[in-house]
Amino acid sequence: MAGEVVDAARAQGLATTITLATAFGCPFEGEVDPARVAEVARRCADSGVQELCLADTVGVGAPGQVTDLTARMRDVVGELPLRFHFHNTRNTGFANAYAAVAEGVDVLDASAGGIGGCPFAPKATGNIATDDLVYMLERMGHRTGINLSTLLPTAAFLGEQLGHEVPALLPRAGTFP
Repeated sequence: MAGEVVDAARAQGLATTITLATAFGCPFEGEVDPARVAEVARRCADSGVQELCLADTVGVGAPGQVTDLTARMRDVVGELPLRFHFHNTRNTGFANAYAAVAEGVDVLDASAGGIGGCPFAPKATGNIATDDLVYMLERMGHRTGINLSTLLPTAAFLGEQLGHEVPALLPRAGTFP
């Protein structure tokens, strides 16, 4: 079915991405076989999609899985651009993002303040926080093009709208130096 959607989108001149939502683990089926993820990724690549996203929708992944899946993706999809989507449910989201960047991935999903989540995943928390991710990447020497001083007030605004503090840490701690 995804192939049909890709075909229709491309016919309209739209960019296409397919996201494999539980590439690291499923809240209902448990562990996900990396070979199965690779097979589905190959089929996605064969559809003509322009980007493939591997998502840790429930935040169960660890950096070794990121390294393994990235290598498997390179084997089956070649140079097709990869994107990763991490949640910080078990406090591994940023370590996973670091692992992806170390593997040459340069597109990561994140959300201001670390809000978000999956209503179908029991106890899943928000996405990795854009604020914290940009800080880490900039301190590593990667230029993101995002101005933290402009972004940081967004977390406070979101907290006010939601009625509770957002998960991001940088808005509380501040930038350095």
